[in-house]
Amino acid sequence: MNRTSPLNVPATPDEIDLFEIFHSIWRQKKLVVGCTIVAGLLGAGYAFLAPKIYEVSSVLRPAAINELDALNRSEVYKLPPADALAKVGTQLDSYGVRLEFFKSHEQLFKAFQKPGQTLEQSFEDFNRNSVNLVLPDPKRADLANSYLRLELQYPSDIDGVAILNGFVDYAIAAEREQVGADLKVIVNNRLTELKGKIDAARANYDTEKESKIAKLLEDDRIKRARLQDELNGLRLQMKMQRTNRLAELAEAISIAKSMGIRTPTTPSSMGDTSREGAGQVMRTEVNNQNIPLFFLGTETLEAERAALKLRTSDDFTNGRIAEITKELEMLETNREVETLQKRSNEDIFLRDVEPLRAEIARLRSLNIDMTNLKLVSIDRRAQEPLSPIKPKKSLVLAVSLVIGLLLGMFVAFVRHLVLTRRATGATVPVISRAERQDDPRSL
Repeated sequence: MNRTSPLNVPATPDEIDLFEIFHSIWRQKKLVVGCTIVAGLLGAGYAFLAPKIYEVSSVLRPAAINELDALNRSEVYKLPPADALAKVGTQLDSYGVRLEFFKSHEQLFKAFQKPGQTLEQSFEDFNRNSVNLVLPDPKRADLANSYLRLELQYPSDIDGVAILNGFVDYAIAAEREQVGADLKVIVNNRLTELKGKIDAARANYDTEKESKIAKLLEDDRIKRARLQDELNGLRLQMKMQRTNRLAELAEAISIAKSMGIRTPTTPSSMGDTSREGAGQVMRTEVNNQNIPLFFLGTETLEAERAALKLRTSDDFTNGRIAEITKELEMLETNREVETLQKRSNEDIFLRDVEPLRAEIARLRSLNIDMTNLKLVSIDRRAQEPLSPIKPKKSLVLAVSLVIGLLLGMFVAFVRHLVLTRRATGATVPVISRAERQDDPRSL
């Protein structure tokens, strides 16, 4: 049985020796310093050669209450300062308003227009990456803490101050124009509504007027018909009375002729004619009984009968006929109807329209020119920045040096691992097959 001497094979350590690694990296300090310097040079080149990006901002706050007092006192359009600021913020954040400003000020945005892109595509890139609207914390949304901040980032070849200030003024002017248009529409609608109410009152007045005239004329016709009926009745009555009188006169004349009474006499006078005596006696007859008609004598009765036969009208014998004639004459013209029909300005007779006319006069006197309306207060306008925000040279240089240092240490560490593995592989002896079979550790 062959014996082999045991080989001293170095065992692979289970743990990494940090001290040995640090010592190895320190021996490669030139490599680490070189990587750090190269990374620092690259960072410095980027910091000084990269395009500079600047940032400007503008801050808007609510306008003073007195600036909107005239508008709010109109009782037509209510716009508190906080609402006015919110409306301007809506304009600033509106895609359409930004696009319109972009289109109307193309000379300010030439640097954003890239070859092969449409105007809308260029604006989309500008709107997405350059403009930012900052709103206050909703939890502190009171009037004292209300504000709007509009930020714009732009390269050095762009006049960012002119763009931002111009856009703020454009948005405020657009909202001011919108408020003016809204106010004009509201006033016109209110005037139309008030005119409609006055027209309704006028139509109601015309209806009432026509109804009143018709009622007056109808009353006159009824009254005239009644008076005419009464007049005809009276005339018929008087005609019958005249006929009856003629019959009475004819009867009385016949009796008077038979009694030989030609002149008016009395029953007592007829009794005294049969008495003889030369003396003259004066008598006074007191009698409460009607004396028969024939005592008037034939002469008187025939004279009355002749007069009655010659009479063509009996109207003068009754005073009521004169009154009826008077009333019929007055009914020929209704002065109230005539006055109603001759009214030249009927609007002054409309009822309950004085407040409406006063409101129309007030609305027409309103100043709906919003040219000088101050919706917001520009607390800070955009100013030329003192330095760019990108790239931040010190930060870029510091980060590049740190990255270079870490990269150099990593390269040194990898190099240390490679060299160590090579050295370990070179010291391991070659063991024959027979030796491996005799080795008890192989069993």
